[in-house]
Amino acid sequence: MRVMMILPALTEATSPLFRPIKYSLFPPLGLATLAGYLDPDGEVELYDEHVERIDLAALRTPDLLVLQPYITSARRSYEIADHFRARGAHVAMGGLHVTSLPEEAAAHADTVFTGPGEDAWPRFLKEFRDGSPARRYDSGPQRTLAGLPPVRRDLIKRQLYLVPNSLVVSRGCPHHCDFCYKDAFFAGGKSFYTQAVDDALAEIDRLPGRHLYFLDDHLLGNRRFATALFDGMAGMGRLWQAAATVKSVLEPDLLERAQAAGLRSLFVGFETVNDANLAERRKNQNIGRDYSAAVRRLHDAGVMVNASFVFGLDQDGPDVFDRTVEWAVEQGIETATFHIMTPYPSTGLWQQLAAEHRILHRDWDLYDTRHVVFRPCGMTARQLEDGYWRAYRDFYRWRNIWRGAAAQPGGHERLRHLAYAGGWKKFEPAWDALIRSRRVVRALPLLERTLGAFGGRSATGGRAFTGVTRPG
Repeated sequence: MRVMMILPALTEATSPLFRPIKYSLFPPLGLATLAGYLDPDGEVELYDEHVERIDLAALRTPDLLVLQPYITSARRSYEIADHFRARGAHVAMGGLHVTSLPEEAAAHADTVFTGPGEDAWPRFLKEFRDGSPARRYDSGPQRTLAGLPPVRRDLIKRQLYLVPNSLVVSRGCPHHCDFCYKDAFFAGGKSFYTQAVDDALAEIDRLPGRHLYFLDDHLLGNRRFATALFDGMAGMGRLWQAAATVKSVLEPDLLERAQAAGLRSLFVGFETVNDANLAERRKNQNIGRDYSAAVRRLHDAGVMVNASFVFGLDQDGPDVFDRTVEWAVEQGIETATFHIMTPYPSTGLWQQLAAEHRILHRDWDLYDTRHVVFRPCGMTARQLEDGYWRAYRDFYRWRNIWRGAAAQPGGHERLRHLAYAGGWKKFEPAWDALIRSRRVVRALPLLERTLGAFGGRSATGGRAFTGVTRPG
């Protein structure tokens, strides 16, 4: 059986606003994970359009084409699907967007999947080989990562990514923010579950080099699992980056164990500086938390912060952009990712705004968190878009990079801040040259040498590194 797997490019990754390095950071693992269930002697190809352009006409027609659309790659996904269906391929499609709008996707696919695919995918493969695949497979309630085959990393073109050692050791998140896809994607079963710790450690052992990039939505979401994982990683000499919440950062002892195991950069969803927005959007894990204390705790442990913020929530006014940037700079946050609030189909936010007739259109290409696709409450759509772009410009101005560095607790930390924040945003031509030469991975040792020497004041072990988050 000849199988082709394609991760179609997000619209924003092919626009004039495209920052190549942002989409060359790490290999996504969804398709490579599904490939682990295929016959090892079968013919399999995997393409990631974010790091390689493909000519559909030049590709051989597979027996099975597997696509994983996100909302802003839906149009491209359907184009690819229609092309290969016309040539006789069986097209299978799953992921977040397909789960949200299965009927829309089914118009372009022979088989669609809703929810996580670990249980439905093996059933489909058997029925496909038997010549009787179903039109739709829904994830069942019995979800587990036990017995998950190793990710087919041989299919990943490692040289095309800055951080090729990405991995996922859990699924979902224990929280229920109403602007997040998670609740719809995991409907009908568990919405947060992990691998066995020994299986996760075995996957880590299989990865070469030092740098790891955890793609989990919330690596610290299960304290028992995270504690055992970090204790097992201690002494490995690994250097890694992950995502977690303000609440988990403030929990005693957990951050210290992570740092000792090699954590050096954490993506944290602060989301808003307006407390009134948190309850409204069910961001309950942030309510009553001291954001500044969380940043200090991370910096004292030698862990850099990539802060995520959302603009356009109902309690936001035109002053929210300057207030957010000022707070982030004063805290010495190294990198920040800003978003315009975007109502994804099937989320609680979508349902609310649709009921209030505030959804402006359904052009999925523009649901990229860079465009306003709903009617805001506290400002105009133009004010929201302009403020979003201004926040990025202001946060990454040299004067604010210097101010952020000055907020760091020591000389080493200030130097690291300047190198990291400045290198990420101010040396675009160098990144582009590495990407065009298809050798971006060669920059990883330089990043490790440049930033890996600096540890935290309260570091208790582990070797330092620069964890490269996915800042904006």
